[in-house]
Amino acid sequence: MKRRDFIQLAGMGAGAMMLPMPAFSRTVDPAEMLVPLMDVKQKKALADVALNTARSLGATYADVRIGRYLNQFVATREKKVQGITNTESFGTGVRVIVNGTWGFGASNEVTPDGIKKATERAVAIAKANSKFQKEPVKLATTPSYGEVSWKTPIQKNGFEVSIKDKVDLLLNANAKAMEKGASFVNSLLFLVNEQKYFASTEGSYIDQDIHRTWPNFSVSMVDRQSGQFKNRSAFSAPVGMGYEYLDGKAEDKIQGPGGIILYNKSYDIVEDAAMAAEQAKQMIAAKSVEPGKYDLVLEPSHMWLTIHESVGHPTELDRVLGYEANYAGTSFLTLDKWQSKNFKFGSKIVNFMADKTQVGSLGAVGFDDEGVKCKSWELIKDGVLVNYQAIRDQVNIIGQKESHGCCYSQSWSDVQFQRMANVSLQAGREQVTPEQMISGVDKGIYIVKDGSFSIDQQRYNFQFGGVLFFEIKNGKIAGMLKDVAYQANTQEFWNSCAQICDERDYRLNGAFNDGKGQPSQSNAVSHGSATTRFNGVNVINTGRTI
Repeated sequence: MKRRDFIQLAGMGAGAMMLPMPAFSRTVDPAEMLVPLMDVKQKKALADVALNTARSLGATYADVRIGRYLNQFVATREKKVQGITNTESFGTGVRVIVNGTWGFGASNEVTPDGIKKATERAVAIAKANSKFQKEPVKLATTPSYGEVSWKTPIQKNGFEVSIKDKVDLLLNANAKAMEKGASFVNSLLFLVNEQKYFASTEGSYIDQDIHRTWPNFSVSMVDRQSGQFKNRSAFSAPVGMGYEYLDGKAEDKIQGPGGIILYNKSYDIVEDAAMAAEQAKQMIAAKSVEPGKYDLVLEPSHMWLTIHESVGHPTELDRVLGYEANYAGTSFLTLDKWQSKNFKFGSKIVNFMADKTQVGSLGAVGFDDEGVKCKSWELIKDGVLVNYQAIRDQVNIIGQKESHGCCYSQSWSDVQFQRMANVSLQAGREQVTPEQMISGVDKGIYIVKDGSFSIDQQRYNFQFGGVLFFEIKNGKIAGMLKDVAYQANTQEFWNSCAQICDERDYRLNGAFNDGKGQPSQSNAVSHGSATTRFNGVNVINTGRTI
């Protein structure tokens, strides 16, 4: 690989290449990905082998997941195809409670004998661990749903679209960016299909078919005279949708402040790539920001990451309890703050919901990975911390009787545990557009798209960058800025929240690769918001050295 190729891939493609691939993945022909491996009756018969074996060995509870995980990755650079990968992983994971203790076993041998052996290993592990268990596992009750199914409501199955059509789309986007003067451009398309079957000794047999789609690119512009360069990534969002997301319908385009075009519900990658090249030129010529206090107007494609790090992670109960600490830290939202019933997390207009049912989101499923029907619930209400994110063996700790339905495993070979739901800032109650919001700002910065970030181990002190920055002077966009990052602590920041646009501006964004746990697992999660204003936030210049 040439050095220039390496730098480009490191900047964008490498991140996608490192997206999670389930264990025992094998490369397959795309046509094979459309052929079912077994029907629901066969899955139920195999699941019953695990459940009956677990009962016979003394388990008081057992669940089994039979999973088929399909991934397709198409990557291009300028006029060339960089890589096409199609993978399949198929296997079974069995979880049991014996002597009040969890045990887990997995196998890629999806046969009665393979599943029986995996179950026996799970029971043996539980019995061995029970010697050290101080308190027995307490599971919140959940209804028996019988035999049910759930599917992502897609209009086009991306795996049915030809590789040629996908490559042509990406190369067309690259060509448009190059026509506008881009120095380099990488583009990619990542498709995921999780076919998951869950069964438990409580009587649920749940079949789910989940689809996710992520188009992305990075356009680089180099000013050879000055030696400066800038990258502008795609305005796309990873979504819980099918290939229809790439239709780029005119009615789904939003004319944003500063002359930018934003996207909602569907996406035009070719148009966005051309716009990215033009904006990358402007980014090089932009004025460097003067450090100081500014009112920030944050667009949803930027806001999602701030929400993810400062709200999503600290409201995970296992972080609060210290069960999750080594990977990305614990949480400042300790139980005493919740128990006080008046901890002022943010201003009165700040309301956060966790939601595993939101249509089009990455986290949308019918049931979580321990058979709980998914729902939405409040985390922050009128600025006050009111709840956490918790699963069946955690909710008793906070005096609740019902799981929140946010248990997930990235594959059949990994044990399921508490993962972040879609955590979203609710739109404002008063009708306000981004333009109207900006008109009320004397000295501020409008920020679009997420960039680099840093946050401490308790999810409290942080710094966030972005991609596009527009100076606001006397209620108007006054040109582009660069070298911008803002600093605050979580409580200070959300208490400075002064205005939120209404639901007309509400949009989702998110990530395929939310990491957690040891061994680490990845979770796909979305975060929604409308454009939001924060007053008096400290802004630094990242281009200046001390």
